[in-house]
Amino acid sequence: MAFDTRELFARLIQCEAGGEGEDGMRAVASVIMNRATVGYGEFARVSNGGDVRAIIEQQYQFVCMRTTVGGEYNPQNIYNANPTEVQYSIVDWALAGNTFSAVGNSLFFFNPYSEQCPTYFPANQIGVIYSRVGAHCFYAPTEKYKLT
Repeated sequence: MAFDTRELFARLIQCEAGGEGEDGMRAVASVIMNRATVGYGEFARVSNGGDVRAIIEQQYQFVCMRTTVGGEYNPQNIYNANPTEVQYSIVDWALAGNTFSAVGNSLFFFNPYSEQCPTYFPANQIGVIYSRVGAHCFYAPTEKYKLT
């Protein structure tokens, strides 16, 4: 089933951060928009001038975009997500150019399932901890990111 960009984005927000409240969903939406608008590095090449859908569909970036993980069915995927008006409202807010100041220019996020956020993420140190919103840690790009 093909989804338009708004629907795909809403499903991704619901799947990745639906349990994190509105701030958590805005934070994840902001990372997606930051990736679509960053002017350098890997995400600038992927977005090719701001293509949000290309960012969402970039391979291996969002677990919710995969129906299998480690050879096993992944039930937490966009096809099983059921966005509500809240997710559509957040997507509209993000697509209108808004971002959540609590995550700044963060390009990465993940849930460490721990009270502590690692200093760097991913492991190659292209992101450094910026903040935590709910269970997710958010990472701003380092100088190393520019080389990606």
